Amino acid sequence: MNLKGVLEGILFVVGDDGATLNELMDILGLKKEEVLNLILELKSDYEKETRGIRLSILGDAFKLTTKKEHKEYYTKLLESDDANTLSPSAIETLAIIAYNEPITRVQVDEIRGVGTAPMIRKLVAKGFLKEVGKSDLPGRPILYQTTSEFLDYFNMESIKDLPKIDEIKDVIDDIDLYESKYTEEDDTEVI
Repeated sequence: MNLKGVLEGILFVVGDDGATLNELMDILGLKKEEVLNLILELKSDYEKETRGIRLSILGDAFKLTTKKEHKEYYTKLLESDDANTLSPSAIETLAIIAYNEPITRVQVDEIRGVGTAPMIRKLVAKGFLKEVGKSDLPGRPILYQTTSEFLDYFNMESIKDLPKIDEIKDVIDDIDLYESKYTEEDDTEVI
């Protein structure tokens, strides 16, 4: 088995959290020197000009990150008109976080019922969310909350301007599900 490929997959799966040397030793079942050699090999592979990511050591964790030399392209992506519109899933993720902040990604996943890691990464990159610390839950997952950019985008002065859940329920209850904007046409033929 190609353990360097396994290491790469592990670092991809852990995402922004990264993985410590001890975690990698436990997962791979290898000694410290063996894991460090794999890390150096993978790091060397990523240093090639043809690669778009790198292996970084941030704090005590190893993470896959983008290359700084490509920043202008990432900026164009995030500043494009398409990037400034939010999909329904992005709005749903933001709403869950805004009403429950600070909150971990796993808690958002549980509420939404689907994985949100890629969406949260995009929303952090767009500046709508930020990391605000670590939870006391096992594994010390990252806590997320909305930013001033989020407030600006939705024309709010503070998070307190969000509609109350009861107000939203009242609006939904007032919608007549049987009422339709379409009307039946007269089936009789005009002679």
